Amino acid sequence: MNLDRVFENNEVWIKEKLSTNPKYFDELGEGQSPELLFIGCSDSRVTAEELMGLGPGEAFVHRNIANMVSGTDLNVMSVVEYAVVHLKVNHVVVCGHYACGGVKAAMQSADLGILNPWLRNIRDVYRLHKNKLNAIVSEEDRYDRFVELNVQEQCVNLIKTAAVQKAVRERGLKVHGWVFDIHTGKLVDLKIDFEAILENIREIYHLD
Repeated sequence: MNLDRVFENNEVWIKEKLSTNPKYFDELGEGQSPELLFIGCSDSRVTAEELMGLGPGEAFVHRNIANMVSGTDLNVMSVVEYAVVHLKVNHVVVCGHYACGGVKAAMQSADLGILNPWLRNIRDVYRLHKNKLNAIVSEEDRYDRFVELNVQEQCVNLIKTAAVQKAVRERGLKVHGWVFDIHTGKLVDLKIDFEAILENIREIYHLD
């Protein structure tokens, strides 16, 4: 990639924005009040704002390998805290995508060095749903279902946090699990029934 082209593209983008609204950057500098926190994958093909059709200031975005929400990851926990407590977003979305390299790597037994601890979190999702996943004959279908179940478990991890629990009680914050179909461009709402999933374990994770 010619990095000079990036700066040329930036100049074109500035001109386009100013031609539409001369005060665009003045307004952008006044602050942000996004409605949505989007936690997605770092995959270069999954561009958060673009696939949702949103512009700057409309979504607070965090991306990592395989859209993980780990309680021991200070980065994602800080993002959640800031977005929920300080920006007061009304929706938190975990968005996975089919053909996810991180999820696929977790399905394999290869030693991937420094990636091993990260992939272990994804493998734990497989362990939780081993019987369901192993019952799927088609490897491709099993892979897609693993992507969906990983999104589900990361949403559950969100619901375990104090910041999210408090916001749900006090102002009706909603948690959503989505998958981006990289083959069609469509966003799929998994419509996860969190009440059913958490019915028998809610008291374990409840925080006042």
